[in-house]
Amino acid sequence: MQLDLNLLTALDALLEEGSVAGAAARLHVTAPAMSRSLGRIRKATGDQILVRTGRSMVPTTRALAMRAQVHALVQQAHHLLSAQQELDLTALDRVFTVRWHDALTAACGTALITAVHRQAPGVRLRLSAEPGTDDAELRRGEVDLESSSSAPTLPDIRHRLVGRDRLVVAVRPGHPLTEGPLSTERYAAAEHLTVSRRASLRDPIDDALTTRGLERRVVAAGPTAAFALQLARDTDLVVTLPDAVTCAAREHLGLVTLPPPLPLPEVPLYLLWHQRYDDDRAHTWLRETATETVQALFVAPPTALHRPVTGRTGQ
Repeated sequence: MQLDLNLLTALDALLEEGSVAGAAARLHVTAPAMSRSLGRIRKATGDQILVRTGRSMVPTTRALAMRAQVHALVQQAHHLLSAQQELDLTALDRVFTVRWHDALTAACGTALITAVHRQAPGVRLRLSAEPGTDDAELRRGEVDLESSSSAPTLPDIRHRLVGRDRLVVAVRPGHPLTEGPLSTERYAAAEHLTVSRRASLRDPIDDALTTRGLERRVVAAGPTAAFALQLARDTDLVVTLPDAVTCAAREHLGLVTLPPPLPLPEVPLYLLWHQRYDDDRAHTWLRETATETVQALFVAPPTALHRPVTGRTGQ
C-alpha cells in the first residue's frame, strides 16, 4: 500500500484545529484543498475522523485515540528533516570510538574523558588501540576520530593539524650519553630502539644521519611508546620520540631527556574523520573538544632538557 506521508501533516492539523478551515489556515492551503485531504484520510483510515455536530465538527472516537500519536509522529518527522538542529549536550546519548596513538591516549585520554563526561554525561567513549591498518574503519564508520602523524590521501577523509611536536632523546639516569657533550657520532654509536606499530627498524632519524655519513645501530623495534620508555629505563637502549605526548610518561619513569645532537624534522599531529560527519553537530563538538584537549599539550612549558656535563668523555 502506498501512503502519502503529507496526509499525516494534514491529519495533525485537522485534529488540532477541529475544522477544515482552521487546518487550511494553519497549513497555508485553501479550504477545498484541505477538504480533499480529509477525504483521502477518510478513505485511507476507513474512519470519518471529523463529523459535523450542528455548526461545528468533532473528532470521532478513533480520531481522539490517534491524535497524540499522530502529533508525535509529525513532530519527529520535522525534527528529523530539520536542517538546523540544536545540540543539547545534556541530553546527548551516543557512543564515540576514538582511535589514537598510544602515547597520545596516555597523554590526553584522561583529559578527554573528563571533558566529555562533564559536558555530555550521556556520551560514552571507546578509546581504541591503534592497529596497523589504513583508514578503512573510518570509511566504514567503525571509528569516529583518529590520530595520525601524516595527512590522509583519501579524498573522503577529513583532517585537521592540531600541533607539531619536536623529537627528544630519552635515556635512563646515569646513561653514558648523559656525560660529556652529546655529539652526533656518540649518538649514532649508541644502541637504539625505534617505536613502530609496524615493527620498522628504520625511521626519519636514520635518513637524517645518512645525510651526515652516519648510521646508527637499531637493535629492536617496540610497538608502543610506553614499551619503549620502559625498556629505555631498564637498559642502555636509546629512544628518540615526540616530546609533548611522552613528557608525563618520561617524568613518571624518571628518564633523562636530552636534546638531539642534529636537526630532526618535527612530528605533525593530525586528527582524522570521515566526511559523513562534517555536518554532524555532535561529532563537531567531539572534534572541537578533542582539539582543545590535544592542543593543551603544546601550550605547556617546554620540557627542561638535560645538558650533558662538558669536558668529560662519558665512556
